[in-house]
Amino acid sequence: MVVLPQPARGAPRPGHMIVCGDDALAERLAAELASVYRERVTLVVPPGPRTESAARAGAAALLSRVQAVMNRSDGGLGRQAPRVLQAPELDAAALTEAGVREAAALALVFDDDEANIHAALAARRLNPRLRLVIRLYNRKLGQHLEELLDQAAALAVPGLDPEALDTSTTVLSDADTAAPALAATAVAGTSKVVQADGLLLRAVERTPPSPGRVADPGLCTLALLSSTANDPAGAEGSDASGREGPTLLPDDETVAAATGRGTVVLETVAHSGAASVPGRLAGRGLPLAQLFSRRLRWSLAGLLVSVLALAVATWLTSEQKHPLHAGYLTLLDLFAINDPALDEPTSRQVLQLLSGLAGLLFLPVLLAAALEAYGTFRTASALRRPPRGLSGHVVLLGLGKVGTRVLSRLTELGIPVVCVEEDPEARGIPVARRQRVPVVIGDVTERGVLEAAKVHRAHSLLALTSSDTTNLEAALSARSIKPDLRAALRLYDDEFATAVYRTLRAAHPRALTRSRSVSSLAAPAFAGAMMGRRILGAIPVERRVLLFAALEVAGHPQLAGRTVGESFRAGAWRVVALDTSSPDERLPDLAAPPRPGSADRSTGLVWDLHPGYVLRPEDRVVLAATRQGLAELLRRDPHPTPRRTDA
Repeated sequence: MVVLPQPARGAPRPGHMIVCGDDALAERLAAELASVYRERVTLVVPPGPRTESAARAGAAALLSRVQAVMNRSDGGLGRQAPRVLQAPELDAAALTEAGVREAAALALVFDDDEANIHAALAARRLNPRLRLVIRLYNRKLGQHLEELLDQAAALAVPGLDPEALDTSTTVLSDADTAAPALAATAVAGTSKVVQADGLLLRAVERTPPSPGRVADPGLCTLALLSSTANDPAGAEGSDASGREGPTLLPDDETVAAATGRGTVVLETVAHSGAASVPGRLAGRGLPLAQLFSRRLRWSLAGLLVSVLALAVATWLTSEQKHPLHAGYLTLLDLFAINDPALDEPTSRQVLQLLSGLAGLLFLPVLLAAALEAYGTFRTASALRRPPRGLSGHVVLLGLGKVGTRVLSRLTELGIPVVCVEEDPEARGIPVARRQRVPVVIGDVTERGVLEAAKVHRAHSLLALTSSDTTNLEAALSARSIKPDLRAALRLYDDEFATAVYRTLRAAHPRALTRSRSVSSLAAPAFAGAMMGRRILGAIPVERRVLLFAALEVAGHPQLAGRTVGESFRAGAWRVVALDTSSPDERLPDLAAPPRPGSADRSTGLVWDLHPGYVLRPEDRVVLAATRQGLAELLRRDPHPTPRRTDA
């Protein structure tokens, strides 16, 4: 275990938080907890170089990156930097060294599901009261793991109630958290539905109303978008006055005075059921037109008409009284298994010869039909190629963890997609095959790959590979083919993203370019989960985030005894719903999905609140809050810091 030299502050005090990870999500999560929520954080990372001096240098570089993220997210210095530990293996000894016995929460965000599960089991044994936040990609495994660890906590300490003490286990996926925002970026201008665990929040992005018309505010206005949000020549996240970012949770006066700016409105709220994915699977109920080609269908129809005509002629010219018997003789002649008509009339002999000739033609057609049907069923499980007339689609680059979730999200919304993936064994290839989504296998940087994806007729490009340079090269190549193509890039480095904006904006002033970072979109949700189950979910607004949380009014002087209108603090928080059920009948976790086999149960939430309602200590409310505002409400530090209203 290597500990980076830091200002002496002794062992971690009770109530600190531990983040274990080795990628951008861990860095941003540690910075989020330290800068926004002002928590004492211990960051546990695997060792890099073998030598101790090189390991200390690597830890120092890691700490500097975390401090840089803190400065960007907090807007200044003065926050206590995380304590960094390097452990070769995340076992019980490493967790004990990090102070897991006294910690309030532990986040396991390694990109290895097995390592996170092993560490979670060890941490639960060391501290049954610990709040666990685990990063897992497997949804079904995550549900089972939550139940297992919560049950283990309840059995480890007699009388311990995980629901009452908020000793919960939360399993999140950064891909699931970021997928709605990435999908909305690719289809900007449409209504976006954001799923926040057990609740479905419909946040509609509305364009500025025309002069003389008043926009419908919905349930409430969540944000005012930047004046350049839909301006291709504008810098993302800046308005005309030079102030950066959108205005989150504005008051009525600000909304009325903001002309020419789009809004994000909370329109409807409903409980989400199982996601229904449009079924375009081939096989069950496969149409005849897809099973056989048009030429083969016409050939079969012609031969059947010929056989029917021969059967009718046989019935009319022979002494057979029943037409079925005449048809039977025709079939025998067709397959050449009837006796030769040597002593029969001439008409009968001619019809037998014609039936034999039809049989010679019929057998190859049957063989062709069998081969075509076999080929159709075989290609039904193979990857589709982009159709010739496809246009207005989204070109999705990369089918890794994030790309797979975004693909599922786009297909749920009924948006046509063409995927480009270099690895034929990528994680998202089976998903694309099941959903019959066209896929182009090839390196996006090679010539002809984007042309095969019909990028010249596409609506937008969504580059989600794990390489910033690959995403940039793909965007530049696509812009050379279609200069006005809407492009959204997955970029981590903010300075690099700024340079990309300026360059692409200068080169293609009529095109719209956006960047999204998966770690920056997912970090607020992970940080909120570490603060407790009160966090229901997050809605991204451009490059910022709005959080939804369920809080008990008791213990919050900013809410208790105030009306709904008085409790509203512009730029910080806003009460959007009230739980009207009695405390004994409340759902312990509003974000938890209904358990299988349990009856549907209403949460009793009222979303259209009267501004004059006085909040009582026994009430529970749902808040829309900025990160800074929610941190002020949840902060355990008795010395609050000045609040920023623009983040």
